[in-house]
Amino acid sequence: MTQAPKKTKILYRVWKGNNRFFCGGRCIFGPDVASVFLSVLLIIGPIITFCYQIISKIHNRAKLHEGDLIDGHHHLLSFPILIVTLIIMLSDLSFLLLTASRDPGIVPRNAQSMESSDTSDFNTPSMEWINGRTLHMKLPRTKDIIINGFSVKIKYCDTCLLYRPPRTSHCSVCNNCVQKFDHHCPWVGQCIGLRNYRFFFLFISTSTFLCIFIFTISLMNILQERKIYHSFLKLIVGEIISVILLMYAFLSVWFVGGLTIFHLYLICTNQTTYENFRYRYDKKDNPFNMGVLQNIKEVFFSRIAPSMNNFRARVLDEVVENRYFAPNMSADMASSFEKVDVETGSPIEGGDSMPIPDLLRKLDYKSTIENQSTNNERKDEALDHPALDNIQEYDHKGLRECEQICTEDDTIILDHIDHMIEDETVADSVFY
Repeated sequence: MTQAPKKTKILYRVWKGNNRFFCGGRCIFGPDVASVFLSVLLIIGPIITFCYQIISKIHNRAKLHEGDLIDGHHHLLSFPILIVTLIIMLSDLSFLLLTASRDPGIVPRNAQSMESSDTSDFNTPSMEWINGRTLHMKLPRTKDIIINGFSVKIKYCDTCLLYRPPRTSHCSVCNNCVQKFDHHCPWVGQCIGLRNYRFFFLFISTSTFLCIFIFTISLMNILQERKIYHSFLKLIVGEIISVILLMYAFLSVWFVGGLTIFHLYLICTNQTTYENFRYRYDKKDNPFNMGVLQNIKEVFFSRIAPSMNNFRARVLDEVVENRYFAPNMSADMASSFEKVDVETGSPIEGGDSMPIPDLLRKLDYKSTIENQSTNNERKDEALDHPALDNIQEYDHKGLRECEQICTEDDTIILDHIDHMIEDETVADSVFY
């Protein structure tokens, strides 16, 4: 008899985190993927306006046949500025998408049994069955490891059922443990970690440069065009686009610029945002600091670690169902709701839930079954007692009499009910 093929599912379709997948699992976003579109809009909107201003200036000059020089001054808003602007914008958008659509360094949830030393010095299949449901009560919450001569604590994650590697933290938004977790960025809608931190820094630094570039060009254009207008008010009205872009870039550069400077400091000291606020490595020794040059090299010139997850791989259906239970379950266990022949220990089709170890299935249940059968026979004899039939007939007659006299005399009804209760009390004594 050939065994039926086991059902499989694509991993990203059954992923337990809060991530959003696109392009067949090739792109992984955070749950707040709409933030990416907002960030794109905040970048593209001003750039389109700026490009429109440049094209309008070029078109007006061409229409008036004024050439490249007017009054001995070169026009600032020209094709070279337009090309440079588009290049910076495309670079900025590329770094944004690389940050938002990339696996930040998600640690796979534990799908295998923990080592026996992590739970108890004495393990049996039945004890493993119990410990599997209360794993957090058995395992120590933290462990100490030595890194570069420093003692570093690693914590146990109740959600992912594993001890987090050093510098790993669980993101409550994405519901994943992320390697070298920095923070969850609301502007890119994704965790910033080991595998996308480089692109995140390039994104914010490029955004800072873009703001400075737009601010500088808009300011220079206003200063250049002031000679054409005879008053400051007319200058503001005539170059309203440059004024708006000047203010927008000025306000934006404080945010992205400050963020860039802060993360440049973190890179030079080999810290993450999470470590800086939680462990205060700026006030004590940092076990991960290797010097400024080595720290910069690690971020920008080292090979990006491969993803620990193949989201497009197929996994067994049973693995998906059992993957996120406590990992201390034995591999040869059957379901507790699975119908099992207690004499032979063989499963009967039609059940799945919490597993039962083989040791419990092999116990002798014959005496229990015989006692249960004896109790059932005694109950059947009590139910067949003649007094019970008399009580049932009397109940039907009593009900009919109550319906007939309920409108005549309330006192008779109460006496009749008391009489029925006394007879039922006698009937109850038959069962005991």
